[in-house]
Amino acid sequence: MLGTACTQHHQSDHHEIVFAVAQAPLNLDPRYATDAASERINRLIYQSLVDFDVHSKPIASLATWLEVNPKQYRFTLNKPRALFHNQTALNANDVKATYDSLAALKDSPHTAEFANIQQIDVLNSDTLVFRLKWPDKHFPAKLIIGILPADLLAKHQDFTHQPVGNGALKFVSWQNKLMLQRVKDGQKISVLEVKDPTVRVLKLLHGEVDLLQGELPPELVKYLQTQSEIKLKSSVGANFSYLGLNMQDQFLKKLKVRQAIAHAIDRNAIITKVMVANTRIASAILPPEHYTNDASLPPYDYNPALAKQLLKEAGVSLPLKLVYKTSTDAQRLRFATIMQAQMQPAGIDLEIRSLDWGTFFSDIKQGNFQLYGLTWVGIKTPDIYLKALGSNSNPPNGFNRGRYTDSALDSLIANENWPAVTMRIHQQLPYIPLWYEGQFAVMVKGINNYLPKFDGNWDDLATIRTYAH
Repeated sequence: MLGTACTQHHQSDHHEIVFAVAQAPLNLDPRYATDAASERINRLIYQSLVDFDVHSKPIASLATWLEVNPKQYRFTLNKPRALFHNQTALNANDVKATYDSLAALKDSPHTAEFANIQQIDVLNSDTLVFRLKWPDKHFPAKLIIGILPADLLAKHQDFTHQPVGNGALKFVSWQNKLMLQRVKDGQKISVLEVKDPTVRVLKLLHGEVDLLQGELPPELVKYLQTQSEIKLKSSVGANFSYLGLNMQDQFLKKLKVRQAIAHAIDRNAIITKVMVANTRIASAILPPEHYTNDASLPPYDYNPALAKQLLKEAGVSLPLKLVYKTSTDAQRLRFATIMQAQMQPAGIDLEIRSLDWGTFFSDIKQGNFQLYGLTWVGIKTPDIYLKALGSNSNPPNGFNRGRYTDSALDSLIANENWPAVTMRIHQQLPYIPLWYEGQFAVMVKGINNYLPKFDGNWDDLATIRTYAH
């Protein structure tokens, strides 16, 4: 089918740049958005007070800040600053109104993050003070919600479908596709949902689409690399794939069994066979570039003989039968079948159960699993260790889906001894680290100034160019 595809491109001879994605954004109100597509678009429609550098340390975006005392932070808005897309000026009242509105929302997934705010005082149009109920030295890193206009908040504007921010791209319309326009030069950029990866590739080859990013199986990526009218840009990634373990399970609660599983997976072989370029073996949730990371953590090597020995030492009758849950996604099933084959010589009989996404994710949240595979996307701050592995972070209070309890780890997290935290997790294996998936984008030759970011963000839609424009 692909081999007979027409490869006559429009060479971007129209003004609009078309970006095809597997999943369209669900919500353009930054107070409600949780899916990756929505958060990536909202970064471009709105600006936040704070962003992150390449080491995931918080940096000024709209504002700089000063810790007045452990429960008080003063923020000063930068000058000059972009107008809102309705041509009104952004000031400190808009910041206060945005965060005050979050406190009032009962159904926002982000509201709990800001329960610590006692009150917000506006000192003048450029300056405001956040007063906290309890000290939090990481508070500035949480202020990444896009700022909304206070007057539209007062009128209960539907930002979900009619967003107004002061970011690089402004909203135009949203019918069959999401149409955006770049503020500085009027360049139109549309975001088109095309769920099927083969259809996305065909549309690129037929010239109906200019740009794709990620979410393609490796064979389609390799095929596109042979097409003279297409170019591929890739970079290392930070999204962390892992095996989740039920720590209440009679076998998996034994450390030697978890070590055996870690030694029963040949990550290098999987990366070489079925992963995109720049995929890296992982040793911790946060990537090597992160400021908290301990670069000395060695990955668990593939050693089926050692794995089998560890299982015997743990008193397990071989083969150890385990059930691995995954979604129906073709790439996820491929990982599962390769791991199933790799684990056999280690004395592990892996049964694969693939479920539709809704059922699968519901089972994971409820702790209804032995083993499962998932990926953490866009994790920037080390509080992920508390949320995912803290003894008091079982759902719905956090993401400790394996019900792991370790008072030693709790103490290290409380003291923010991050090298010791990552070492403890590496030794105890409450999950099995796999890899950080590489990022890539494919585009027609007429596209310039676009590179995939290590966290998968689409920030270069603010700079993307066509030869024709």
